[in-house]
Amino acid sequence: MRGTRGRERGEPLILDFSKPSVARMYDHLLGGTDNYQVDRDACKELLRLAPSTQELARVNRAFLVRAVRYLAQERGVRRFLDHGSGLPTSPNVHEVAQAIDPSCEVVYIDNDPAVSAHGRMSLAEDPMTTAVLEMDMRHTDQIFESPRVQKLLRGGQPVAALFVSVLHCIKDTSDPWALVRRVAERLPAGSYMVISQLASDDPELRESITDFMDEVTGGTWGEVRALSEVKRFFEGLELLEVSEQEPVEVSLWNPDSDLAPRQRSTEWIEYGGVALIK
Repeated sequence: MRGTRGRERGEPLILDFSKPSVARMYDHLLGGTDNYQVDRDACKELLRLAPSTQELARVNRAFLVRAVRYLAQERGVRRFLDHGSGLPTSPNVHEVAQAIDPSCEVVYIDNDPAVSAHGRMSLAEDPMTTAVLEMDMRHTDQIFESPRVQKLLRGGQPVAALFVSVLHCIKDTSDPWALVRRVAERLPAGSYMVISQLASDDPELRESITDFMDEVTGGTWGEVRALSEVKRFFEGLELLEVSEQEPVEVSLWNPDSDLAPRQRSTEWIEYGGVALIK
């Protein structure tokens, strides 16, 4: 996530490669190629501060895939709204969902111009079921007034809203808990939330990584949070039984095999789950 708003129609596409991007750093940690030396250098320093970071990124991606597959296959969800989607990484949300049912619809939200450009190029062959909106995920009214999201909401069918490894890009002062509540209130009953967040109960580690990421990204980072703060995102929601009514370290969420990626280190974790909106 970068910046504070989406680019308006007709505005020129301006890409800033002088500072690391959270999306491009994540792409590098996942072994992608849509990143630059400035992103790789930042990842190198981040790995010095928290050596398990690359493992954590892969574990989180596997959680995203499992959650989307579970919701499409076991819960019959056919509509997905992915907040802060980041650069396309295969398999992405639409690929996982549409492997279950080709009619599944996915709307990606991200305010990074590079993410939007890459996303639109990669999704050009499927414009009817998959869209990328260049909007700030904090601007819930603007997002839900857009024609593509209105289309997603037609008929009151369940929608899965995803906030996967992205809420740590929002500072406490912007109240990410209120953001989650606003989205939940606008979704039909019987919809779902998929949430994960970088978390640690070590205050020194939280502070060091938060300060580092905020500095290298030019102030577009939020907060690494305590586990108790992540639990607050699920208040008023019903966590699904696969997480035993508590958020979990995400490699433990409904693992699809004993060989599924597992996080071995506990210096910091991706903490979250999947919940029903009643």
